[in-house]
Amino acid sequence: MHVIELINASIFQNNDSVLEKVNIKVAKGDFVFLIGRTGSGKSSLIKVLYGDLTLKEGIGNVAGFDLLKITHKEIPFLRRKIGVVFQDFKLLSDRDIYDNLKFVLKATGWKKKDDIDNRINEVLKEVGLFEIERKYPFELSGGEQQRTAIARALLNTPELIIADEPTGNLDPQTSNEIMEVFKKLHKQGIAVFMATHDYNMIVKFPGKIFKCDSGKVFEVIAKQNKKK
Repeated sequence: MHVIELINASIFQNNDSVLEKVNIKVAKGDFVFLIGRTGSGKSSLIKVLYGDLTLKEGIGNVAGFDLLKITHKEIPFLRRKIGVVFQDFKLLSDRDIYDNLKFVLKATGWKKKDDIDNRINEVLKEVGLFEIERKYPFELSGGEQQRTAIARALLNTPELIIADEPTGNLDPQTSNEIMEVFKKLHKQGIAVFMATHDYNMIVKFPGKIFKCDSGKVFEVIAKQNKKK
């Protein structure tokens, strides 16, 4: 089963064609990179996948939702089945880590306090933040903020994580640490679809590679280091 399937899909931004005839299939448990220069259409494609931009042409399915037919009211249900991680974290600055995560669970229908507490503790342990859950975003390093964002993406046990330049604001060492978190999740069977301009990550963390260039998307076969 494919968690992402685009067939001859055309991506538009403000009625301007950005990408044409996009064909991408991502199976459960795949690790996929989306590369390309700034302005090549990576972010527009990512936004279509999580329902922020409308798919107007072609076939598109993400986590069982038809992107051509999805309604505005259905988009929150799509986002409960996937996790989205952004470059700029998008944390609520007036709430600590715990309350950032609690806000998302309550917004997605969780009601019992014990269930909420248990789930938050689980995802914080998963990303290595369990002992600092009462810190606010301004008290966190960039890496800790991104770990919080990944924890948030994991709350509803997604089968797919979509990440848009998740290491774009981080130094090389922190970027490596964040990529190790994604790699760990991938080994647990979660599909990861990541837009990035960091080619070092692609070499260190093998996966499928698609490139946006000149209004097209094509698969790239790259030479990647094999870890012994």
